[in-house]
Amino acid sequence: MEKQSLFDYIDTIGPDLCRMSDQIFDYSELSMEEVKSSALLADYLEQRGFTVERRIADLPAAFRAVYKHGNGGVRIGLLAEYDALPVIGHGCGHHMQGPAVVGAVMAVKNCFQERPYELVVYGTPAEETVGGKIIMKDHGCFQDIDIALMMHPGPTTCTDNKCMALENFRVTFHGVSSHAAIAPDQGRSALDAALLSFHAIEMMREHVKDDTRMHYTILDGGGAPNVVPDYAVAEYTLRSYNTNYLNTIVDRFRDIIKGACLMSGTTSTIERDLPFQSKIPCPILNETLMENARLANAPCIREAREKTGSTDFGNVSFDVPGACIRIAFVPEGSAAHSQVFVDAGKTAAHTAVTSSAKILAGACCDLIAVEGLYERVREEFWVNKQK
Repeated sequence: MEKQSLFDYIDTIGPDLCRMSDQIFDYSELSMEEVKSSALLADYLEQRGFTVERRIADLPAAFRAVYKHGNGGVRIGLLAEYDALPVIGHGCGHHMQGPAVVGAVMAVKNCFQERPYELVVYGTPAEETVGGKIIMKDHGCFQDIDIALMMHPGPTTCTDNKCMALENFRVTFHGVSSHAAIAPDQGRSALDAALLSFHAIEMMREHVKDDTRMHYTILDGGGAPNVVPDYAVAEYTLRSYNTNYLNTIVDRFRDIIKGACLMSGTTSTIERDLPFQSKIPCPILNETLMENARLANAPCIREAREKTGSTDFGNVSFDVPGACIRIAFVPEGSAAHSQVFVDAGKTAAHTAVTSSAKILAGACCDLIAVEGLYERVREEFWVNKQK
């Protein structure tokens, strides 16, 4: 199809998209509080022909908006985040995601009627903290899509090949308190158990795959040095680019905690956060986005990133083929969660919103119209998931 009509349409609604981006920037709502931001997007879509469900997955700031054209066809999910960071505000650029997605789906809806398809917009809160997409997935969201797409602002225009699976634990060690000088033999140090676990993790580093990351810290050491502490709290983060391999690391970590308790005569209780899964690589889908980035004359185009951190989008793209276009709007080399992102949030961000809307719209139409493209993406996804 001729994509210029998509791009021209996005330019006509560009002022609307930029106003929404600025408004969400000004709201600067923290994770799980993004009620006004989500309502702004949901209302816009509902007023223009989308069927909208609000407060899905028992999350006040989550929504689902659907537009269906014809019967059958690929079901494309477009996901939007909108949570800000404490103190700094929109230092990760999430205020741009919803407007870019809105621009993309509105362009497809109004300019492409050649084949059947379904567009599903998910508003997803709390990416920066608890991982709203994980909660939504546990409530059955994302089972209604065949492909998941996102955008994210950054210093270059590119895609990600991988993201890291992550498991986070808080362990409370319970010992026996006693005076460290008068009756040390009667005490059992909870802090000793934590320190033994740290040492064991250091020993394990030699015997894990290269992409494994293991971090730890003491949250509460138990008090004064002249008292054997009966209480200590430590936090541990474990990561790998392979979810299945990370599961084996978690098993070994749990054995380490058991061993530390046995050696120190203590016990423990473990709290586990929601797990972040790894993204299954989708090079064909990535290249589809990048072809449209070149067509839309996106700035600072670079090769796909081989390494990135952890995101709840990984949990979605562990089950269905998924890709995120990162769009340049700050100088190359700039770090996210920084004042540089904030300073560009209502200036260079405007061009990035419309550019990424064009990229997403073009990719959607390719997945709908290019014969066999979705099937090749799906086959590649399942092959890579088995690795």
